[in-house]
Amino acid sequence: MTRILAVANQKGGVGKTTTTVNLAAGLAESGKRVLVVDLDPQGNATMGSGIDKRALAQTVYHVLLGLATVESVLTRAASGGFDIVPANRELAGAEVEMVDLEHRETRLALALERVRERYDFILLDCPPALNLLTLNGLVAAHAVVIPMQCEYYALEGLSDLVNTIRKVKQSLNPALEIEGLLRTMFDPRNLLAQQVSAQLEQHFGAKVYQTIIPRNVRLAEAPSYGAPAVNFDPSCKGAQAYVQLAGEVLKRAGLAPEPARA
Repeated sequence: MTRILAVANQKGGVGKTTTTVNLAAGLAESGKRVLVVDLDPQGNATMGSGIDKRALAQTVYHVLLGLATVESVLTRAASGGFDIVPANRELAGAEVEMVDLEHRETRLALALERVRERYDFILLDCPPALNLLTLNGLVAAHAVVIPMQCEYYALEGLSDLVNTIRKVKQSLNPALEIEGLLRTMFDPRNLLAQQVSAQLEQHFGAKVYQTIIPRNVRLAEAPSYGAPAVNFDPSCKGAQAYVQLAGEVLKRAGLAPEPARA
């Protein structure tokens, strides 16, 4: 059964896109069929997967407006071993154009129905805002992965996001759950980071992933080479952490990794 995960946090710079593409690559490396949907007008997941967003004729923008199907838009991210529905700056206008459309909150969910059985996992890279694009992601998803830095302001933002998830669950997607909280850009030498990490474990318990993503230069460098760090430099600590996260996600989904496809 397909598992759809929205990677979301309205705070920018917490590693949403890095998490999306590297988790996708890690799952693909485990033999799973993976689709990434880039819902951010910045198109960073698209570029970080080796796709030139400037050369795209159609994107997720056209899918959301009903001008194209997912099948006609998806592209193979050869560097990561997964498929991607790409995005570019056109998507910025989608929110305004979708306001007057029918079923504006469920357009992504309806579009994915046609392809979902082809994949084991569909990862939705949501923009850093609680807007209509993020709402489409939350309505389409089974669960939410929340990447966050262990700092004071992150806790305040987390409260807003949890409230949004609760409202979506009540009104639009009764099945929606928090899949897990992922601590990113973690520096164990930082006392505040350790304190916030402990608070997260205290309040959210098993919802906090055991995997912690460290601060890692290679994670930051990989997008400029158009490849997830998992494939760009498998030996770096950041890549190894995301492979570990993929194993944790598989375990939570009750799935075992398979031999990677040649």
